[in-house]
Amino acid sequence: QDRLVESGGRLVQAGESLRLSCAASGPTFSGRTVAWFRQAQGKEREFVAGIRWSAGYPAYADSVKGRFTISKDKAKNTAYLQMSSLKPDDSANYYCAAGNVIQSTMGRPSAYAYWGQGTQVTVSS
Repeated sequence: QDRLVESGGRLVQAGESLRLSCAASGPTFSGRTVAWFRQAQGKEREFVAGIRWSAGYPAYADSVKGRFTISKDKAKNTAYLQMSSLKPDDSANYYCAAGNVIQSTMGRPSAYAYWGQGTQVTVSS
């Protein structure tokens, strides 16, 4: 059964770095797009970063460009989100998602079939 499990979220100070992990069991990532979304309390879920598992360039939300990096380890079937220069506005529950998603729809949560349970990131000022 395909399953995504996020980890790595915690409380950090503004300016610090943090790496989130998304481990997949089953063939969830194979041939698909993997993405990170986040949802702050009272707000809609928003796209953070995405990448094709097989090949291709990563895509980022403007709010995180230059600060966040999405990467993948095919041998471990794990995706990562390296976050640096964190700001209080980055505080949210971060979700990993996977699906048969084309580039033009990478930012739409409805395009993804598989979701993790989320990991909480809190950035204090």
